[in-house]
Amino acid sequence: MFRTLVLCCLLPIITAIGISKTELPNKGLPNTGMPFQNDISNLLNDPVLSPMELAQNAGYKAESYEVVTQDGYILEMHRLESSSTSSRSTNKTPVLLLHGLLDCSVTWIAAGPKVALGYMLVDQGYDVWLGNVRGNRFSRKHSNLTTSDAEFWMFSWNEMGMYDLPAMIDHITMETKQEKIFMVTHSQGGTAFFVMASERPEYQEKIIALSALAPAVFMSRVGFSLLAVSSIATVDNNLISRLPVHDIQPSGKLLQTVGRVICSQQSPLWSLCKNLFDLFFGYDGNFIESTLGLMSQYDPAGASIRQFAHYGQSVISGKFRKFDYGAAGNMKNYGQEQPPDYNLGNVSVPVALYYGTNDVVTVAQDIQELYETLPNGQKSLIQTDTYAHLDFVWGKKVNTLVYDKILNFMEQYRE
Repeated sequence: MFRTLVLCCLLPIITAIGISKTELPNKGLPNTGMPFQNDISNLLNDPVLSPMELAQNAGYKAESYEVVTQDGYILEMHRLESSSTSSRSTNKTPVLLLHGLLDCSVTWIAAGPKVALGYMLVDQGYDVWLGNVRGNRFSRKHSNLTTSDAEFWMFSWNEMGMYDLPAMIDHITMETKQEKIFMVTHSQGGTAFFVMASERPEYQEKIIALSALAPAVFMSRVGFSLLAVSSIATVDNNLISRLPVHDIQPSGKLLQTVGRVICSQQSPLWSLCKNLFDLFFGYDGNFIESTLGLMSQYDPAGASIRQFAHYGQSVISGKFRKFDYGAAGNMKNYGQEQPPDYNLGNVSVPVALYYGTNDVVTVAQDIQELYETLPNGQKSLIQTDTYAHLDFVWGKKVNTLVYDKILNFMEQYRE
């Protein structure tokens, strides 16, 4: 019964995510005179490249670092710099970019030079770090556990805010010898930040300012994209621990091939592929099509079922609060029958919130609620017309519509 229930709840979402981030016709990319930028789709016929190889093809250099969290998860981070830099400057201001649910660090460089935020920040003289949270394709190691152990997957985005993000921040400040960093987040990355700011507010002393793209915090008005998942949270609060499957696997060769075939421009199913994507993430005519094709090789990047369940609980409760283990479990973990709310009153850094009018995952009213809940201070709310949830990382003109605003916001606080 449990297996059937979970499949009914999750299969539409897994299918939509799995087959929709795929190869579409290549048009709409600006010509920068670089072979990589002129035709990203050529990479789709090659073996799946590492983030370092992608950066090298784009004319940049990249390094990989491993970071160990307080609870033993080993996270992979990627650091970008210009290929023209002979030696790394210790005076550059660091920036940490953190991806969304089922995504990974590649999302910040997939659109190529002049468009992808990772490269734009490097060009502006920042020391750019790309994070990967526990459980995604680049962060599937632990000091004592393996991904075959159910215990490995007993986490939600709560642990990402409590452990992953602090570990990344500590590593960046130690490696760069800089006391403070900027942060840019998308979707779940924003969730993790607000968990950290609420529960470990001392880490904000290391944050200059936050740019949060479509942050997933209040979720009560979410569209169809997460409503199916929310049903898991309402059936049995102990269900997650009894599931025969604990995670969504990263895309493998089969799913990558299906994406190339079904969602290619020549496929008779192309319209179906696009319509499914619109159904789950909101109507979208803004994608850089070849970026979607490239990202089909990396996404879905993997996640714990608990991440979905925690978002589902947020949809049902309408609150931003800790994981609900049920009355007995909550008494054991929190000393009360209901999970406590995160204390957003602890947020103290300058925050810029970005939202899109076509986003059905983090809808405008939910972002407005977050804005009003944050303490009075240095906060701003920026609307992007016609943008849906993933446009903030893969959208056409995202560099001019969104990223230029982020750069201007950061310059206000850059020393």
